[in-house]
Amino acid sequence: MDVGSATMSVDTYFHGKVALVTGAASGIGKELASALVRRDATVVLADIDDVAAKAAADELAASAPGRAVGVGIDVRDAAGVADLVRRVAADHGRVDLLFNNAGIGMGGDAAELGLEHWRRVIDINLLGVLHGILAAYPVMIAQGSGHIVNTASLAGLVPSPFLTPYATTKHAVVGLSTSLRTEAAAKGVRVSVVCPGVIATPIWEKGNPADLPEVPSVQRALQRTERLLRRAYPPAALANDVLAGVARNRAIIVAPGHARLAWRLYRLAPQLVAGRIGALLGRVAGGGSAP
Repeated sequence: MDVGSATMSVDTYFHGKVALVTGAASGIGKELASALVRRDATVVLADIDDVAAKAAADELAASAPGRAVGVGIDVRDAAGVADLVRRVAADHGRVDLLFNNAGIGMGGDAAELGLEHWRRVIDINLLGVLHGILAAYPVMIAQGSGHIVNTASLAGLVPSPFLTPYATTKHAVVGLSTSLRTEAAAKGVRVSVVCPGVIATPIWEKGNPADLPEVPSVQRALQRTERLLRRAYPPAALANDVLAGVARNRAIIVAPGHARLAWRLYRLAPQLVAGRIGALLGRVAGGGSAP
């Protein structure tokens, strides 16, 4: 299949679909919503920042062939997520696609992190995904179709020191997704997991949540990795990669190329790669010179 026909098939696949995207007010979520609306899908943009979600939806609806609406949701609220999915299904007759994309960053030296840091990242990055699945999966089973797409990270596939709580949740999302995929296939429901590399989004610029105890090593690490973040992959390009993978029903969607390379190398030589990652991030966290 040539590039032109491949692009056309992806565009056609999403035409007329009804999609719900969490964490859609900015970053990867907003670009996923934009890519879907451009392909004439109806998209519900959900975010804890309801004002930003509605503004993003209005912007997309004014410039693309599809439809977009913004709503507020905290993915930690299981009942709220379930109610949102029910409303989307009632308003549109079905839910074709659920992108469990909402998430937060959480990092620093593990010795500086307390239970409150761990609880916050688990509540959002893991339980938030689970709440979406528990709400949408029965709807999709009843329909006999649907696709659940969970955003994890390259940190869910390879060791990520100084991001241990974040990486823990992302490994869990990978395991949840790949295991559910096998069960769901028999019910006509597809499941994919997205594992992006370094993407140019605000997630790391914000650092850890401001209402939690400060973790000094986070700021040191962010300062030392500023050069790496400047070379980050654009979220709009990632969104196109993700939709191509979803249209092809890929189990694990890893992008961009540097992330796929890191994953392959880790599978081939895990001790070597883990040692290299540890040495690099050790210098970064400790304030030494990063290569």
